[in-house]
Amino acid sequence: MVIRPFGDSALLVEVGGLADVLDLHARLADAAPPGVLDLVPAARTVLVHVDTAVLPLSAARTWITAGESAERRAGTAPAQTEVELPVAYDGPDLAEAASLVGLSPDALIGRHLAARWRVAFTGFAPGFGYLVSDDWNLDMPRRATPRTRVPRGAVALAGGFTGAYPRETPGGWQLIGTTDAPLFDPAAAESVLLHPGTLVRFRRVASVAVAAPAQAVRPAGAPAFDVVDPGALATVQDAGRPGRLADGIALSGAADRPAFAAANRLVGNAEGASAIEITLGGFRATSSRDLWIAVTGAWGPVRIADRDVDAYRPVPWPAGTDLSIGAFRAGVRAVLAVRGGVAAAAALGSAATDSLAGLGPAPLRAGDAVATADAARHPVPAVDLWPWTPPADVLEIAIAAGPRAAWFTPEARRALVESRWVVGARADRVGIRLDGPSLARTPDAVGRELPSEGMLPGAVQVPPDGVPVILGPDGPVTGGYPVIGVITAAGRAALAQARPGSHLLLRSASPRR
Repeated sequence: MVIRPFGDSALLVEVGGLADVLDLHARLADAAPPGVLDLVPAARTVLVHVDTAVLPLSAARTWITAGESAERRAGTAPAQTEVELPVAYDGPDLAEAASLVGLSPDALIGRHLAARWRVAFTGFAPGFGYLVSDDWNLDMPRRATPRTRVPRGAVALAGGFTGAYPRETPGGWQLIGTTDAPLFDPAAAESVLLHPGTLVRFRRVASVAVAAPAQAVRPAGAPAFDVVDPGALATVQDAGRPGRLADGIALSGAADRPAFAAANRLVGNAEGASAIEITLGGFRATSSRDLWIAVTGAWGPVRIADRDVDAYRPVPWPAGTDLSIGAFRAGVRAVLAVRGGVAAAAALGSAATDSLAGLGPAPLRAGDAVATADAARHPVPAVDLWPWTPPADVLEIAIAAGPRAAWFTPEARRALVESRWVVGARADRVGIRLDGPSLARTPDAVGRELPSEGMLPGAVQVPPDGVPVILGPDGPVTGGYPVIGVITAAGRAALAQARPGSHLLLRSASPRR
């Protein structure tokens, strides 16, 4: 077992193979101390994410080591759930996939049905399980060109895995069938059908009818305001969905956590109350009743009833008047908090909009009526000035050690923290691609494949082209590119205000050795 640092709040535990991963994951889950937020099994690793205020990384390392060395007593192995998935073998790639492994379609179907499958890990999308089997020795090539649209319920093969798509998404696996099993339903008491360790059998049926996903119901609440123009993007965000990474569900939530917390405190909201995250400005709305609001984060003009008001202050928004938040002059994302919190339907315990998984409320549109939850617990604070400064033109971002830094040359590791990086055109809540020097791998890592590993927001992945990508709050929960470093929590808040063309300086937050 090898324990590697994964930023300032996680450890990546590397073991031998899938059987060892599932065993270690079960051991750690059985004896998790307070402070463990997530345990994410993957192909050869378990990612341990902790709240370091409760469980320091040094204590987490000691606990992991003890859990790995302890012998499991006979009869204490966790019970394994077995589910049956009905499959109509009607996939468009069935014949081609069979020929790729030298079988007829009927023979491939027979092998797929006869195998006893188990969920090794999840990722890619909420509820998407990577299934493996000791009875399956076929290595299925992925499609040369991935599809831009794989339908919900598609059953597919890739490498030594099989899986079923819980929602419509792009994908490069070979599609061999369709299932109508409820793989992921955020409204259900048990939202995910396939958890790590679940045993799976496939049952052949003549046909299936995949139901359309349920539409979110707009929650009732006191009418607050009507959206006239949402600007580039306006979404509902809160503190996110911690504790669900093992089911493929991202943390999500507000990108600039300090700005989110400040906005809620300024209007007397409970910590974590839902608010509106506004990207690039251009937001306009008309109030339905008297409100108190606060705007924090990115810097731009804020006007109520055609009068300028200050950011980072609680201000009244009288009934029937217009609020406008102009184009931001600095930064990318502002938080609009309304006293009482924004009323929004919760999905898996959170009202956060996850742009990659499609969880949570849809982005706001012109004509949407927004209600408040009326959950305020504290008086509006009497403040004359909240200390703040607009986001800087050149952002200094703290970066801690990543688990795969050794895959890169010493020159690449120096370039990471000595270069001035530019935020590329591909920058959103899922991730940010940086423009700058290419980070070269060591000779033994060139062309090397990395089995999927758990990921967290702030992970700096480096694809084979050497151009780093920083995962955002809606980023995937597993990935196959090596992580050279991980942006700290403070760094992620600063990064939330980086727009295409912004300049970044990555500064090491890891102790010198």
